[in-house]
Amino acid sequence: MSGDRIKSFASQVITYGFVGIMAFISVFPFLWMIIGTSNSSIDIINGRLSLGSAFWTNVHGFFTQVDAPLIFWNSAKIAILSTVLTLAVSSFAGYGFEMFKSRARERVYSAILLTLMIPFAALMIPLFVLMGRAGLINTHLAVLLPTIGSAFIIFYFRQSTKAFPSELRDAAKVDGLKEWQIFLFIYVPVMRSTYAAAFIIVFMTAWNNYLWPLIVLQSNETKTITLVVSSLASAYYPDYGVVMVGTVLATLPTLVVFFLMQRQFVQGMLGSVK
Repeated sequence: MSGDRIKSFASQVITYGFVGIMAFISVFPFLWMIIGTSNSSIDIINGRLSLGSAFWTNVHGFFTQVDAPLIFWNSAKIAILSTVLTLAVSSFAGYGFEMFKSRARERVYSAILLTLMIPFAALMIPLFVLMGRAGLINTHLAVLLPTIGSAFIIFYFRQSTKAFPSELRDAAKVDGLKEWQIFLFIYVPVMRSTYAAAFIIVFMTAWNNYLWPLIVLQSNETKTITLVVSSLASAYYPDYGVVMVGTVLATLPTLVVFFLMQRQFVQGMLGSVK
């Protein structure tokens, strides 16, 4: 074997070895969580890394302590409505900022981007007071409203719209289409990979949202899966097997959405337009 082949082989071994180690480190918490669903609380505390025999006990304990259909319905309702409304508003805004020119356009756009620099901790009290005066405390609407106008998703759609062929819009105008028709029947189908990527980002964010729902959702009937799992973990004597079951169930919807749309997600993040 020549020196160049040895160097190439050694380089591949190092590369694949490093990638394999990083992949294992990334996947290990999820594997440990799955293994934990089959172990008792004592075994989990002791760090047992093998499958146990307490899986059905933990599952029964979770569904006994928690109204699972209700909390999953609450999480799904908030996540789906938040995703649909955010995509609608943000794509309209991103399209408008890129397609329509005016003197104030860049100033307004810059002001929106500046809001990304404001930490949410600085907005919690004003938002809570606002929701309280509107009578929306302990309602899902209080969770939805602050998430609809996402500055990051507006930025993402505007940057993606730069790749939208302007010739399509010009040809549609010549054919007599109005602006809303161009947006709905031409822009949306062409930018479907961008919508798919944004859908995954917004859905996962809404599903995993914890801090703001913790503040405004105060009754068990309105709480989401993330709040319920957190309350199980913070009990005086937490049953970690039950917590692991709840964590796995709370993770599954985001995994399903991501794996179903991962190809479109990659295309959207790369800015591809079809």
